[in-house]
Amino acid sequence: MVKKIVVGSLVLTVVGGLIFGRDAVSYVRTGFTSVQESVRSNVPLEFEIERAKQEVAELLPEIRKSVTSIAQQQVEVERLTKAIENREKALAEQEEAIMSLSDDLKSGDEMFVYAGHRYSQSEVEKDLAERFNRFKIAEDTLKRERELLVSKESALASHREALESMLSQRKGFEVELERLQARLRTIEARKQISTLEIDDSQLAHVKGVISEIDKRLDVEDAVLAAEGNFSGLIPVEKDAEQEATEGIALRVDEYFHGRSAEATELVSTEK
Repeated sequence: MVKKIVVGSLVLTVVGGLIFGRDAVSYVRTGFTSVQESVRSNVPLEFEIERAKQEVAELLPEIRKSVTSIAQQQVEVERLTKAIENREKALAEQEEAIMSLSDDLKSGDEMFVYAGHRYSQSEVEKDLAERFNRFKIAEDTLKRERELLVSKESALASHREALESMLSQRKGFEVELERLQARLRTIEARKQISTLEIDDSQLAHVKGVISEIDKRLDVEDAVLAAEGNFSGLIPVEKDAEQEATEGIALRVDEYFHGRSAEATELVSTEK
């Protein structure tokens, strides 16, 4: 399988060289870059955001490593500071002893007593020379330790500043990613709204149903209004039956008496 891939690559290289000449490498590089950009542009944004979050989370081991390194440097600085303090105290005591021996030798005495023991001038001189030599070595060592302490303190301050910057940037990355994710959700919501299709026929149907209900209610209102025009009033009008029966005897009497009077008048005329 590997052999086929190698042979295929060689063939493509040879063919590309024959077709494009010395520009073949440029064409291949440009094509590869174009493919990379095409693939990257097709990766979902949600995936890219999650990938960025993962990379931010991967900063934690480096941060912990930096914290451990700073703690170790802090311990070294504290120990070196303590050692320098002890050495300064010891040098101060040695300086005092050296000055005391030197003053004793300047007195011109040939014998000296220290802590109940007798020492000759040559022994004191030898001891003073040894003390002075050790003092100068210790003083030089103290100087170098002070320089080392300054260097360590400077490095510690620099590392602390770098750690604070890293922590601040990491927090900034988290906030920025949250902002990008919120923006992505807003864009996705806008896409859904823009592509939303509403069934107009259903809207028209609902509108027609509402209109029909409104129309029927108008009819009911009209009926109730018409009935209300004659209801609830004092019944002034007389019933037709009542009108027909009232004064019937008088009207009958007038009717027949009228006929009798007409008949009498007719007979008189004929005579």
